[in-house]
Amino acid sequence: MKGERDKDESSTSRPVHLRTGGDQPVDPEDLVRLSGREPTPERVERARQELKEKGAAAVERYLP
Repeated sequence: MKGERDKDESSTSRPVHLRTGGDQPVDPEDLVRLSGREPTPERVERARQELKEKGAAAVERYLP
């Protein structure tokens, strides 16, 4: 059956482990990119401060 085959193929291409935003380290440039912006020195510095103040909560603002 075509529907069942398509379902099986799509499940094999998915990652086995899903990750949330705060479960691994993120650098300031990553945080800027998560916000949908291009990193500039000012944005990277702002992100550095946000990570310092809020920690993982700064990342979880953009990722679940």
